[in-house]
Amino acid sequence: MNPPQKIVSLVPSLTELLFDLGLGKQVIGRTRFCIHPEGKVNQAEIMGGTKNPRLDKIQEAQPDLIIANKEENRKKDIEKLQSDFEVMVTDINTIEDALLTIHEIGKRCGAEEAAEELTSAIRKEYDNVPNEPLLSVAYLIWREPWMTIGSDTYIHSVLRRWKLENVFGDQTRYPKTSLDEIKNKQPDIILLSSEPYPFKEKHLKEIEQNCPDCRVLLVDGEWFSWYGSRMLPSFRKLNSFRKAIS
Repeated sequence: MNPPQKIVSLVPSLTELLFDLGLGKQVIGRTRFCIHPEGKVNQAEIMGGTKNPRLDKIQEAQPDLIIANKEENRKKDIEKLQSDFEVMVTDINTIEDALLTIHEIGKRCGAEEAAEELTSAIRKEYDNVPNEPLLSVAYLIWREPWMTIGSDTYIHSVLRRWKLENVFGDQTRYPKTSLDEIKNKQPDIILLSSEPYPFKEKHLKEIEQNCPDCRVLLVDGEWFSWYGSRMLPSFRKLNSFRKAIS
């Protein structure tokens, strides 16, 4: 099978990966949430969002390959596209899933060597996790309603690797919660992610008032939720972050 010459990516973190594997010229379409790599990604046409892709634009573009994700994209959109195009549907719930996906995309797109170099570099950072004491954590991704993350998510996998024990690890996907429930679980730290909900300083103060015995920190959500090539700088930053919060 020949490497694709026209690729549409419906997954922001994997759009960035394609560029970082040297495949930027082949990327002809992306979602409006595909913002990395800055200064390069604009060359690809925006074809809707992750949950509402412009199927008409994709059809007109006639891509050789569409890259999608089981969680980020809707099943009905993927199935419709699969009737006309090759669609690589990724399913990423752990760090190992993410590394395997890098390998698979590199292999399919003729960038296997670059993918191998990237995964090797990521694994070096993965192996450099500082030996710090375990801390219990509540990781919040939304407000009104408050939402957190369960054990079958990529974010949970990242937290666990950096010795941050998810106090909602007995639940799955993205459960709703409350400040009272969080307070009762008594996490050492509450992390407020910058995405998908853009938590700010005012939200930090709100939670501190309700959970006075917990440390509350604003964090870059990309460190914990973006897989692909962003894992490399994210894991480096997490190694420093983990030392700083102990």
